[in-house]
Amino acid sequence: MVLFACAGNAHAEDGYALWMRYVPLEPALAADYRRHLAQVVAPDQTPAQRAARDELARGLTGLLGSAPPMQGAAAGGATLVLGTPDSSALIAPLRHEIDTLGDEGYLLRHARMDGRDVLVVAARHDTGVLYGVFHLLRLLQTGASLDVLEVRESPRLRLRVLNHWDNLDGHVERGYAGRSLWDWQTLPEWHDPRYTDYARANASLGINGTVLNNVNASAQSLAPDYLAKAAALADTFRLYGIRVYLSARFSAPVELGGLPTADPLDPGVQRWWRDKVGEIYARIPDFGGFLVKANSEGQPGPQDYGRTHADGANLLAGALAAHGGVVMWRAFVYAHDVPADRAAQAYTEFADLDGAFLPNVILQIKNGPIDFQPREPFHPLFGAMPRTPLMMEVQITKEYLGFATHLVYLGPLYQEALRSDPRMRGQGDTVAQSLTGMAGVANIGNDRTWSGSHFDPANWYAFGRLAWNPHQSVRDIAADWATMTFAQNPGVVQPIVEMMMGSREAAVNYMTPLGLHHLMARGHHYGPGPWVDGGPRADWTSVYYHRADRNGIGFDRTARGSNAVSQYAPEVAARYGDLAQVPEPLLLWFHHVPWDHRMTSGRPLWDELVGRYSQGVRQVQAMQALWATLGPGAPDTNARGAAPPPHGVDPQRHEQIAAFLRIQLREAQWWRDASVAYFQSVSGRPLPAGETAPPHPLAWYQALQFPSAPGDGR
Repeated sequence: MVLFACAGNAHAEDGYALWMRYVPLEPALAADYRRHLAQVVAPDQTPAQRAARDELARGLTGLLGSAPPMQGAAAGGATLVLGTPDSSALIAPLRHEIDTLGDEGYLLRHARMDGRDVLVVAARHDTGVLYGVFHLLRLLQTGASLDVLEVRESPRLRLRVLNHWDNLDGHVERGYAGRSLWDWQTLPEWHDPRYTDYARANASLGINGTVLNNVNASAQSLAPDYLAKAAALADTFRLYGIRVYLSARFSAPVELGGLPTADPLDPGVQRWWRDKVGEIYARIPDFGGFLVKANSEGQPGPQDYGRTHADGANLLAGALAAHGGVVMWRAFVYAHDVPADRAAQAYTEFADLDGAFLPNVILQIKNGPIDFQPREPFHPLFGAMPRTPLMMEVQITKEYLGFATHLVYLGPLYQEALRSDPRMRGQGDTVAQSLTGMAGVANIGNDRTWSGSHFDPANWYAFGRLAWNPHQSVRDIAADWATMTFAQNPGVVQPIVEMMMGSREAAVNYMTPLGLHHLMARGHHYGPGPWVDGGPRADWTSVYYHRADRNGIGFDRTARGSNAVSQYAPEVAARYGDLAQVPEPLLLWFHHVPWDHRMTSGRPLWDELVGRYSQGVRQVQAMQALWATLGPGAPDTNARGAAPPPHGVDPQRHEQIAAFLRIQLREAQWWRDASVAYFQSVSGRPLPAGETAPPHPLAWYQALQFPSAPGDGR
């Protein structure tokens, strides 16, 4: 912990501290907080209790200049009391109230006890106390008043899990922040201090699980030497309420165990998994369970043996049940043969299995029916499986949204899916209400900023906050993150929040406007590729999805086309299937529309499409101009070492973000020009008045090659 503090000072504002910078507060505010925090009474009998005390000491030292004395019992003066009813006599009278908050909930309260001011951070268990400490530190960092404090928090979702797509060789699939955080070569002997800082960051958000390895799993992840490495990580994470999970390769009984089959109904296979699970729990007593990708993109699975997904999931669930573990079975699947509509595939394979899974199976479903596109409708399975526990899987890493260099805040994307109404039990229900958990594909690597840029940790932060409570305001979350990450000055925070809140829509406009999807380049997914055709599968191409021709554009998913709309509840299907009712942002997802179709703006579709592409570029220009006002010197200066505005953005971070915004603007223009050039070649239509022609012919854009693009899917 001392090493972390020293590293933060040595590297100044390099992004390593994330939203836990704990920089000094304004003197008047700090003095007010000291009035409430004259002393701290906190237990230190367990490692988890010491973790909470140490985090509090770290935070208060940074924010207030020094930490108040830590006491074993209360003396005179205002007191901050941490603990559980079992660890603190002062908190014991609150036992009944605390029990109503559940195992991970916590209470923050300002009260009078025995004639003194007391601020209580109380929970049923030590992990809840740690969560409460982080909440208190967030309040201090954002300048909240402690005079009337009453916070009762419990997680709305039971499982809040990061999925790391990290391979054992250190490569991170769809990763844009360097190599894997896990140094498998030096584990289990060497515990990199960064593992503790990773756990602290997750605990500050209430994230309670992490899947260490890629869903495109190697069976070696379950071999004894790698289990020892995973156990070492679990030892570090346990203090912070985080359970370790592993991605399991379905064919591991063949590849590791030497069995002739991985058939889930084979008694030998069942015995092998029981033994393997027992071996894991002997090393990791609080092991969370398995994440499984099966019969998808070439991964083995139960369908290889004529069995169902329920057969495969229940095989593993049965082995885990006695230990309290779960199976997170992904619903991202591909048919062996190319279907008429890729968007309908998961529903086709899983909807009829509702109720067939064991209770400790959670079906992990992507937010939309294709694959983490800039905009998708909510996945129809969220309204179709009331008897099956469900998790929503979102991508924190930005595979389809500009990698790490584009400023795209994903809070609005997550909120859009979570607040969608599937009409499961009538009007007013949301997808969030149907969930047991949320999984986020992590954007974390060994880059100093953790996520490859100074803005990308905002998506990690937003995921954690929404996984704890999906009903929070993503604007408020952005404001908290910006305040803790950059400055407490509203003159800095408000422009940053405006940039963040408009950034996702900007990316949709310059990449995939009006419901278009899957237009990226093949393989690495870097840059535009609306012309992509051919290859091993049609549903890995762009032309399969946009279906542009001389007459119009878009995928007809109505009853006249693939009829994918029928997978939604009748009221939702009627809205999506009607050209007059479908939301315009999803128009081309559900309809093949003539180029001269009149839009709500009054323009024909072709003019609107080109206009949206150009609008996205202008939105990035506006972000760039706004950011320039927050930096040192004049907006166009690049001078190093200049002092930032009072309490503004420091030169080190401002310079890199400005450079990344220049990259984003250049690539947004590339997306616009290449896409317009291609769709004009298909439609044969002239550019709308006032629109600039792409500077190169279509063939120039099609010939671009990027063999070293990061984050490929190997």
